[in-house]
Parts: sequence; C-alpha cells; structure tokens
Amino acid sequence: MKFPDDVEEHLEIEILQHKGRDIARHGVSVPVDRLLDEEYLTYLRGRMISGANLANMKLVLDCANGAASQLAPALFRSLGADVIAIHDQPDGRNINDGCGSLHPEILREKVLATRASLGVAFDGDADRAMFVSASGQHIDGDGVLLAAARYLKSAGQLHGNRVIGTTMANLGLERVLESEGLTLARMPVGDRYVLEEMLRSGANLGGEQSGHIIFLDDATTGDGLLTALKIACLVTLRGPLDELIHGFKVFPQTIVNVKVKSKPPLESLPQVSAAIEKATKTLGAAGRVVVRYSGTEPKARVMVEAEHAEDVTFWADTLASAIRAAIGA
Repeated sequence: MKFPDDVEEHLEIEILQHKGRDIARHGVSVPVDRLLDEEYLTYLRGRMISGANLANMKLVLDCANGAASQLAPALFRSLGADVIAIHDQPDGRNINDGCGSLHPEILREKVLATRASLGVAFDGDADRAMFVSASGQHIDGDGVLLAAARYLKSAGQLHGNRVIGTTMANLGLERVLESEGLTLARMPVGDRYVLEEMLRSGANLGGEQSGHIIFLDDATTGDGLLTALKIACLVTLRGPLDELIHGFKVFPQTIVNVKVKSKPPLESLPQVSAAIEKATKTLGAAGRVVVRYSGTEPKARVMVEAEHAEDVTFWADTLASAIRAAIGA
C-alpha cells in the first residue's frame, strides 16, 4: 500500500533533518536474494489470464536499464515467449537514460524492425509500462485501461462497471467508456488517490495515463510487469492491441509548465480565474481544462484538451500567459 500523505510528510521531515551530514560510513551492503526474485516471478505467472498462451509470442522489452532488466525477460521467457530485451544492462548510472517509457520511439523502431507482436517499455523502477502495438502505435495507460475494462466487463468481472482514473485521463477515454455503459471517475493526479478511491468504492481497475495501472484483484500497487503480463495475455486471446482499443479517439492534449514565484489559490488570482472560466465555458463538452500547481516544483501546470488542436494551442497559451502575468517567476 502507498503511505498516506501525512506519513510521507513525516518521513520527509525526518530525512531532511540529516541533510548535509556525512553518513557514508554507516552504509551497509546487502546481498541480493535471488530466491525472492523467483518467488515474485512465480506469483506473476499465477496472475495470467485464464486460457492465455504466450508460447512463441515475439515481445520486445525496453527495460530502461532499471528494475525490470533481469526480471521482465526472465518472466516472459519462462512463459515461452520469444523475448528481445533492450536497455537491460544497468550500470548504476544509465537508468532511464534515453530509454524506457519516456522514449517509446526507440521501442517502436525495434518492434517494427523485428515484426514483434507487442512492445513494452518500463520505467526505471518498473511500476509503469507503456506499449507499442505490432503496427507501431504508441499506447499509454489510457489505452491499457480501455483494453482491460473491456475484457473485465465481458468476463463479468468489472466491479460497478467503473474505472478509476485521474484528471489527466484523455477525454476520448471517457467518451468511449460511456458509449459502452462504463463510467470513468477522475481523481487528483497520483496513483495513491486512484487506489484510495478504488478501496472506497469497490472498483477493481484504475490507473493513470502515465502507465501506472492497478489491477486490484491482483495487487494494491501499480506493477509494470503485471500490467505487461495482462496485456500480453489479452493480445494472445483477443488479437492485436490496436483492435483491443478500437473506437478510442484520442483528443489533442497539451501540458504547459509555468515557473511561478508563489502558489496562492488560483481562485484568488482574478486574471487567472477569469481565463480558466472563459476557457471552460467556451470549450464546453468538447474539451477540458485542468490548472494545478506541481507538488514538487515551483511550477503551475496547464493542461488543455479539445477536439481541435488549434483550440488546445490557443487556450493553453492564453492560460499560461495569465499565470505568468500574475505570479510568473
């Protein structure tokens, strides 16, 4: 389980009290227990979707030179898949360095070159997974939620016909779910808030556009290897990933980061609140606006999403300008 915010804040205070102290001499070397690796892989193999067979499925795995480097190839090879692993040689410094989920273009090239059935890109700590279909289409967490929701609904296993996402989930996902009798509930950004709502409401599927997916019947945290396993199973059972997300029209979306000197409530800034109100009213049901402060940086984040790209650009620039004029650094 994720720690609640107040526990994290307490731990942060405790840690920062030691800032600047020389604690190198207190370091302890701990040998890696490969038995734990095997226990984890055995658990994952037990979470396969019934009827799925990964034998001879060609997979490209971008391990981001991180936590997935040994485990992901081992998992899928043990299930009979033909695995092509890239960026699986961590040296302590190259984690996420021009590879992994932040660079899907590398994975796409490899999938197309090798004619693989599926490509998976993990992030450094392997709690997220992004995908590339056999045709080269990049598919993020929104697409994963759609594919998983459709399967769970068809199997009578989607609790409450409800999917838990965040404010960043694409409007296109909400639209296609609605057309199939499913509901998307939006939480603040952060998989902790997704999980909290899942536990509160009894939902068993949730996640973020960034690739954190929680299959609550299997685990209480996002797990990139588990997500990759579920999607690989669905591809073998129901066809290419492109087909699993058919009808999903991704609305143009942009995020603009604005450096700020302070973080007063947005509603206390007349120029900013007026711009947000005007953008929201003008876009109506054809778009969304989300303006929030970063939790870790002196920045305001402006997200605009709409049916037409020109509307996205115009309103993102308008809102960003209003913020700069009011509190820009």
